[in-house]
Amino acid sequence: MNIEPASPTVKNPPEQFAGDVWVDMIATPNTADQRMSVAIVRFAPGARTAWHSHARGQYLRVTQGVARFGTRDGQIIEVHPGQTLYTPPGQDHWHAAASGFFMEHIAMFEAGDDPATSTVWKEHVTNAEYQGLADAEVDGGDR
Repeated sequence: MNIEPASPTVKNPPEQFAGDVWVDMIATPNTADQRMSVAIVRFAPGARTAWHSHARGQYLRVTQGVARFGTRDGQIIEVHPGQTLYTPPGQDHWHAAASGFFMEHIAMFEAGDDPATSTVWKEHVTNAEYQGLADAEVDGGDR
């Protein structure tokens, strides 16, 4: 047994996140046969991920605030502290803090067979998508 070394809090990159989002890694694989990664992720009000998917799916346990999760079909689910959301392998989705609330969740996922495909990042979520207005006209500066 050993106590894992602490990693510093890191601000997530603007290529994959809109707004201020920070991550604290809790666990990453120690050996080649391990796949699980776990992190605490904190979102400022209205901050969100870009569209993405995970090769082996993902569990997200909301610990504080109000979370919003969206899928390509326009479905948006609000999740509250104590609730866990599961996204299946390959499902495009995004996660965000609701407007006016900080949000924190624990993210848990396994690396894919090719670690480079564990998370596949895509385009940014528009304001219309975030607000659930999939059919709304979107101007060029809506992120």
